[in-house]
Amino acid sequence: MVLKEKKKKETEKQGDSPKKEAPKKTNQKKSDAGNKKTKKDEIQDLKEQVASEKDRALRLSAEFENYKKRTQRETNDFKKFANESIFRQLLSVVDNLERAIVAAQEKSEESGLFEGVKLTHKDIIKLFETFNVKAVEAANEPFDPNFHQAVTQEENDEFPDNTVTTVLQKGYLLHDRLIRPAMVVVSKKAKKITEENTENKEN
Repeated sequence: MVLKEKKKKETEKQGDSPKKEAPKKTNQKKSDAGNKKTKKDEIQDLKEQVASEKDRALRLSAEFENYKKRTQRETNDFKKFANESIFRQLLSVVDNLERAIVAAQEKSEESGLFEGVKLTHKDIIKLFETFNVKAVEAANEPFDPNFHQAVTQEENDEFPDNTVTTVLQKGYLLHDRLIRPAMVVVSKKAKKITEENTENKEN
């Protein structure tokens, strides 16, 4: 009897042991699944970080390219227009030379002084051309406030209305920048014509 009871107890212990170990296995599976989820989340976070850093690097690269272009453009503009103030001052010298030439031509004086003035004027104009300084087109051109400065208007039937009839002082461009507008006289329709037009309209 005693032996039978011992055997029963041993079989009961053996039967109980696998049941007790079963929940441990399920807990391990749960922990493994949890670990897999966290790893996936970490990988996704890393991917997002890499994408954001890549986007940031692209934006920085684009900004740097724009900065390089802007500085290059500013450098080019500086080179082109660095001598602007010098040429502004030289323009008055050219004006005086041109006045001297006109005065000499009116008096019909072909002296050595006159020839010297003409040569000096020619040399300065050549220098201007070398540095892309050129005169503004004005005579007989339509009035353009971007390049011309109207000093006065005169009644003139020979030209269309608002046309430059006389250039009082030449204007000049340095490359494509205006350094001095042309001082001009602008035409307007004569009063007689306007009166005749009004009379014709009334008739």
